[in-house]
Amino acid sequence: MKTFRSNGKLLLTAEYAVLDGAIALAVPTKYGQSLEITENNTNNIIWKSFNELNEVWYEDSFVLNKGIEYYNEDAKNPISDRLLQILKAVQKLNPVFVKNNLGYNITTKQDFNRLWGLGTSSTLINNIANWANVNAYKLLELTFGGSGYDIACAQNNSPITYQLNSKFDPKVESVHFRPSFSDNLYFVYLEQKQDSRDGIAKYKSKGELNYSVLNEINLITEKIIDAVTIEEFNQLLNLHEGIISKLIDAEPIKTRLFSDYNGNVKSLGAWGGDFILATSLTDPTKYFNSKGFGTIIPYSKMVK
Repeated sequence: MKTFRSNGKLLLTAEYAVLDGAIALAVPTKYGQSLEITENNTNNIIWKSFNELNEVWYEDSFVLNKGIEYYNEDAKNPISDRLLQILKAVQKLNPVFVKNNLGYNITTKQDFNRLWGLGTSSTLINNIANWANVNAYKLLELTFGGSGYDIACAQNNSPITYQLNSKFDPKVESVHFRPSFSDNLYFVYLEQKQDSRDGIAKYKSKGELNYSVLNEINLITEKIIDAVTIEEFNQLLNLHEGIISKLIDAEPIKTRLFSDYNGNVKSLGAWGGDFILATSLTDPTKYFNSKGFGTIIPYSKMVK
């Protein structure tokens, strides 16, 4: 049996702008997904996926016969369509992938709610790429697309800066980002899944990022990494939110939902869903619960 595991992801800075070469700060999460492969002699891929409650949420089979095809065409569904697309993309990158007469029992296990947006897709892509010995960034491009920072998080065990200077060979550097005030940082789930592709399309419709704005975002990212006090950190978050708000013509999340919050709030990744970053000198759980948000995770329990 072969086993692969990849980390989830959160993008702390340069959301959207990372697509135009901005330097982003991203953190791999303690939550992730594993992929277990056992060979069988059925000439089929028998796939089963478990959620964080150890419940099967997806299963299907595929036939290995001069390629990878449905075992039962009548049972097609969107998840199987996507998985088949990924496996066929792998074959393009590695033509000898699963070309022997074996079959495989494949099991995936994730330890987070797949609605959280922590990287159900990116962890799967990276695990499959490791199994098939292909470039995960190329596999991402052939399937889901995006900047690829999530793949970098899947592959690293510490916070990173990520810059898309080359589509298939981005600049990834490990950084020390565990501020002295990290106990005052929390991640809050907004109870709705955001499709990052929709947000990317909206951003791209605005045209290419201005060079001076790009440099400003890069400088803020650098200062956020080096911030010594939570007051300085909050000021930098406000500056960053203001810039991205103008870039995508959207209202900052604090103005829209949390104007009475005694702390700071910043959108992460695609605005409007998934997780936000909240700063607070005291535990903000009661406040967010009162607003209808029940998932509040401290920095130390989220970030690897």
